[in-house]
Amino acid sequence: MKQTENWQDNENLDPADWASARERMHRMVDDAIDYLSTLRDRPVWQPMPETIPPHFHQPLPHGPEDPQHIDEELKAYILPYTMGNVHPRFWAWYMGAGTVSGVIGDFWASVLNPNLGGGQQSSNLVEAQVIDWLKEIMHYPMEASGILVSGGSMANLVGLAVARHHMSGFDIRLEGMTGTNPMVVYASQEVHSSVQKAIELMGMGSRFLHKVPVLADYTMDVSALEAMIKRDRAAGLHPIAVIGTAGTINTGAIDDLDGLANLCKSENLWFHVDGAIGSIAMLSPLVQPQLKGIERADSVTIDLHKWLHMPFEVACTLVRNATNHRETFSLIPDYLARNTRGLAAGHLWFSEYGIQLSRRFRALKVWMSLKEHGADAFGRMISKNIHQAHYLGRRIDEHPHLELVAPIGLDIVCFRYNPGNRSLTELNNVNKEIKLQLEEQGIAAPGYTTLGEMYCLRIAIANHRSQLADFDALISAIEELGHKVVASQ
Repeated sequence: MKQTENWQDNENLDPADWASARERMHRMVDDAIDYLSTLRDRPVWQPMPETIPPHFHQPLPHGPEDPQHIDEELKAYILPYTMGNVHPRFWAWYMGAGTVSGVIGDFWASVLNPNLGGGQQSSNLVEAQVIDWLKEIMHYPMEASGILVSGGSMANLVGLAVARHHMSGFDIRLEGMTGTNPMVVYASQEVHSSVQKAIELMGMGSRFLHKVPVLADYTMDVSALEAMIKRDRAAGLHPIAVIGTAGTINTGAIDDLDGLANLCKSENLWFHVDGAIGSIAMLSPLVQPQLKGIERADSVTIDLHKWLHMPFEVACTLVRNATNHRETFSLIPDYLARNTRGLAAGHLWFSEYGIQLSRRFRALKVWMSLKEHGADAFGRMISKNIHQAHYLGRRIDEHPHLELVAPIGLDIVCFRYNPGNRSLTELNNVNKEIKLQLEEQGIAAPGYTTLGEMYCLRIAIANHRSQLADFDALISAIEELGHKVVASQ
């Protein structure tokens, strides 16, 4: 073999000095605890100075750098300019705030670094137990199956892939999409964009995602859905599935899941629930009655890095029929054949239930967090956020220049600043500017959406660190900024 580089047989990537590595890790733990315990002392978010982006255009490092210098770079160039979603006043895109217990779980998952594709290992047992706990929370049968995935988008894709496989009426893994009448999936006009991506990726075509009108409360019109199914069948199409949403992204609306379950049963359709936002609210006595019917779904999406506050990334797809689930994905080449003994033994091979073969140990942070805090504590945090949403709604109703523009669904409040005597375009521009200034001044990170043609602030309170005083501060800041913005026009 031609010698192309210098190498030594005893070289590896472990620290040359384990004592120094220990000291470095201890410092990082101290820095991390300081960072989390002083969140309120810092802005929610801040713009990056022009000097920051060029720092990340350096050439590839071919040799080692001083670890102390790397850590200093982290503190100077990265930590101050992240998204800010761990801060108590982050209410923008719907995502959780994280927990220390989740951090510890992620740390150990990285230390152990197992592949959760399969094999005889304790990590698989942890994931199986987490999935069983989620079945219990959803009132799902214990014989159902499930898999942990990266997020709600992948969870929806898995659930819909099982629906397509089971409802196609032929061997779709062998034949693909050839020689079949177009299959149709139904969801409300408020459905999350990940569903359209899933339909497109599966080759079904987004024009066969038929979006159903919504009622005044932004829930799916079940009567309109029933009429659409009949029309599509008469036109020679092949309806296969209905997606109910447990917490829409815009307003937090929960579709009539029980009504949809009844319709799917009578029409022989797969019933999938996109519960990325709201399904875990089964832990809250306030919400559980609104979720009636979720236990009847054929598949359910649960996003654990939202209202369960796990560090990114982890979500779950539950599938009622384990055989349907496995038959959709199972592929066992010779190099993955199971043994009856040794490392390649064991009956839990999660690679047979999803797209990935290489899989991170996502379950450990969930397992550790649920054991440390208990499921009831997460339920109380969910209930707290819902109470805070309605508190904010009352503050808005009491304010002469603020108005709610949609019913409060779960923990999502949509409203706008409206001092009167302004056109729709002017009000939209005013509220856009208010949002930007709230962010740029580090006061809060609100979300936004457009309902009809109306731009509004969208406060999604999936944050266990938020307190009522934070919403009082938000109202005061919007009042002050709104006055200044209008005066400057």
